[in-house]
Amino acid sequence: MAYKADKDTKIYYSICEVAEIVGVTESLLRYWEKMFPTIKPKKSGRNVRQYTKEDIEEVKLVYNLVKVRGMKLATAKEAIMKNRNGVSEVSEVMEKLLSIRAELMSIKKELGDLA
Repeated sequence: MAYKADKDTKIYYSICEVAEIVGVTESLLRYWEKMFPTIKPKKSGRNVRQYTKEDIEEVKLVYNLVKVRGMKLATAKEAIMKNRNGVSEVSEVMEKLLSIRAELMSIKKELGDLA
């Protein structure tokens, strides 16, 4: 990710940056904005979207429910509305587990290359 170095100091992210961070297309982000009222980036005078870190976390939450867990959009929206904290915690755990899995796969590949 080209934006990782600026991650902690940056206040606003463009839709292009968010799409790259999350791994989806810009058009999908715009669609999710319509479907999920919790995703509401600030818009500048020229309607340029400016996402905050909180907005990115919302997008990641939706991504986890829809893309990772395979929920339909309506079901994901309902889950967020009914139990936001629980869904958020499960999403964080899933993200950590996927990260650990990727790291383990990388180690396995390196060990395989040594043999």
